[in-house]
Amino acid sequence: MILVEKTDLVPGLLIERYKRFLADVRLADGSVVTVHTTNTGSMKTCWEPGDRVLLERAANPDRKLKFTWLAVERGGGWVGVETGMPNKVVAEAARQDALPGLPGLREVRTEVKYGAERSRIDVLAQDGDGRQVFVEVKNTTLKDRDWGLFPDAVTERGTKHLRELQVMVREGHRAAIALFVHRTDVDRFDAAREIDPVYAAELDRAAAAGVLVLPLAVRLVTTEGANGLWNLGWGLPGLLPWVRRG
Repeated sequence: MILVEKTDLVPGLLIERYKRFLADVRLADGSVVTVHTTNTGSMKTCWEPGDRVLLERAANPDRKLKFTWLAVERGGGWVGVETGMPNKVVAEAARQDALPGLPGLREVRTEVKYGAERSRIDVLAQDGDGRQVFVEVKNTTLKDRDWGLFPDAVTERGTKHLRELQVMVREGHRAAIALFVHRTDVDRFDAAREIDPVYAAELDRAAAAGVLVLPLAVRLVTTEGANGLWNLGWGLPGLLPWVRRG
């Protein structure tokens, strides 16, 4: 089942990603455009020069950068690099009662302030018993062998979110961390323990405290239209196993 779809995407070949927000792409007509990159992280293992990419044209014709980079093809599979999509897909899955590991959600809201540190929870819903369910979503793109890993750089903010979710559980609510494994060439998940051992230890503590750890297997479906433009859809077929690397 496709939960969210983008249509009329422009294909190109990646030249270079630089300055965190920018990438240069060669289009089919040979022209080179500079595109916006919403993923400001390291993007390790997500791209190399020459990879095929899919771009979304800006709705605002006056925007300086006319395209946003959505996805890149890596080794025959696709990697989603637009960081806003995981929240949208997870929220839509919750609305359609199609979120793996968390059935029966209702009253779905997004970006709601909560907790003593006044964070914003990505998805807030209620379960069938009327309990609040707090869902934090993390875009997960780093790869090592068959593993999808998070984070790809030290994340004090991510560790804070795990602490806040544990507080919600202690207060009698339900909480989950949804690791949105945004690539199709891995079959298991773990924390990137070498990159951020503090986050990895906090993830283990959160799981032991009752926070649901949901490594979401993401299905990226691409179709090429007769006009040379592409469609890209997102689905959530299930969960990846959480396998701790030795």
